[in-house]
Amino acid sequence: MKKVILSMAALAMIFATSCSNDSKETMNNDQQAKVDMSDFYLYTDADIDEQSRVASGQKSCHSMVNLNRLLNENPGLEQTMYDIEYNLRAAIAAKKPDGAGNGNGGGNNGGGGTDPDPGFTDPVSIPVVVNIIEQYSNQVTTQQINSQIAVLNEDFNNNNSNTSGVPSEFSGDVADCGISFTLHTVNRVVSTQSSWGTNDAMKHSSQGGIDVTDPSTYLNIWVCEIGGGILGYAQFPGGPSSTDGVVIGTDFFGENAAGGVYGHGRTATHEVGHWLNLRHIWGDGQCKQDDFVQDTPPSNGPNYGCPSYPTVNCQTADMTMNYMDYVYDDCMYMFTNGQNTRMRALFESGGARASLAGN
Repeated sequence: MKKVILSMAALAMIFATSCSNDSKETMNNDQQAKVDMSDFYLYTDADIDEQSRVASGQKSCHSMVNLNRLLNENPGLEQTMYDIEYNLRAAIAAKKPDGAGNGNGGGNNGGGGTDPDPGFTDPVSIPVVVNIIEQYSNQVTTQQINSQIAVLNEDFNNNNSNTSGVPSEFSGDVADCGISFTLHTVNRVVSTQSSWGTNDAMKHSSQGGIDVTDPSTYLNIWVCEIGGGILGYAQFPGGPSSTDGVVIGTDFFGENAAGGVYGHGRTATHEVGHWLNLRHIWGDGQCKQDDFVQDTPPSNGPNYGCPSYPTVNCQTADMTMNYMDYVYDDCMYMFTNGQNTRMRALFESGGARASLAGN
């Protein structure tokens, strides 16, 4: 009789364990289903596209070119960035009341994209280290530096006076990101090098530049002559810590008459957007390639100058006034709620920039 009872007990345990495993598998599958990564991409044709733009005399951001280079040079970076994106979307999904946000909201083009979410509201303050490689002492003035910090604070807190001109179509999408910046340190070195390019040489003292200051605690901005008509470039979350930060051309840093229409500090706003995981507004592709943000209309390329509204591509009006387009500084004046959600999710516990927010 004991053998029968023991056998029945063993069967019951096996059945319970099986049910438990099935339950866990179902739960994991349900969690996976909430994070749609079907639209995620890293490599783009930016190497060709940006070279063509520079050749035609247009100014350019080389963040996506830099990303292609880093992916080629660093085995494992692709997986690291995939994991960062997955965790970001999972954090957004977790903020939804029913947990059903997919971390993306369906996107503009049938794939993923960050759905606007009001769940990230705690203010974030980022200390900034400015690393200046200049051709003579005080080429970059204190006034330039202070003006750049002021512009970043304006733009990431919806205090750009030009935002009053946003078209009614987009007026409900304008975000106050609640991200502020404080100047921590200014490092300077004098160099006669006429241009530094985009291979991160300015980030290494061994090559005449300035080494990064703890990127887990500070946003590093390097200011130098880049050359080639390039306004700046940034490193996305997940790249090598020794090169983490943003590079801005000397003429385009802060309020600077030498920068002309790009001399009002918005290059830094654009590049810090990349540093906080935002893509270009056109997704660096054609109409079917997304920037992972639901409330930014699709487009097939960058806009320049001060475009009239509406400028229509992909059968919708472009959000030309978005900081992640290529228009003149005075003609870009908004982030969207969806872009804000992407940026703010990085500061959540376990996020790629969480250490900067004390998490």
